[in-house]
Amino acid sequence: MRHKKPETITFKADETLAEALQKVPNKSEFIRNAILSALANGCPLCQGTGILTAEQRAHWAGFLNTHSLQKCEECKAVHLVCGTNEAPCQH
Repeated sequence: MRHKKPETITFKADETLAEALQKVPNKSEFIRNAILSALANGCPLCQGTGILTAEQRAHWAGFLNTHSLQKCEECKAVHLVCGTNEAPCQH
């Protein structure tokens, strides 16, 4: 079976980012890992855009009628809590 050659993707970086990347021993590996991590940890609601559409905001407002955002006293992470069914943090 023949393996496809990896695709080369380039991007523009401002001077500050370019200087910071010069200090990284293996830039390609670092960038690949950073991108994979960002894709794996993206917000499921906005899908990584950081912005909710008007329709998503309407759904979110409805969701918050029966759910809330709370800050964990132990780890300080903000998390969703379902209605009055508060589940303890899973530490």
